[in-house]
Amino acid sequence: GDKLTVYVEMDGDRIEDIRFDGVGCAISQASASVMTTVVKGKTTAEVEELFRRFQKIVTGEESSPEELEKLGELAAMAGVSQFPTRVKCATLGWHTLLDAVHGKKTTTGPATA
Repeated sequence: GDKLTVYVEMDGDRIEDIRFDGVGCAISQASASVMTTVVKGKTTAEVEELFRRFQKIVTGEESSPEELEKLGELAAMAGVSQFPTRVKCATLGWHTLLDAVHGKKTTTGPATA
């Protein structure tokens, strides 16, 4: 399974710096990489909203051109919706990040099916 560790430096409620380390499939690694670039400088609330929108794209709940444009680089992951077993791969880094910003150290099961 895929494994990621997300390192977050917070300045109050804002992500000052972020990086990740891990091994896994190309989807989990690419998603985590793009995630680190788009969340830097954002507040926890902004990250939560961005993840909610990202999750709708990768699960196929939303695919409007307007929403894809709002997601910027993250829109590249929209194709994951065609492979439901890979959604966990695309969202692994996000779940890990959200746990981290809420002060949780967690381990979850494998991201790949």
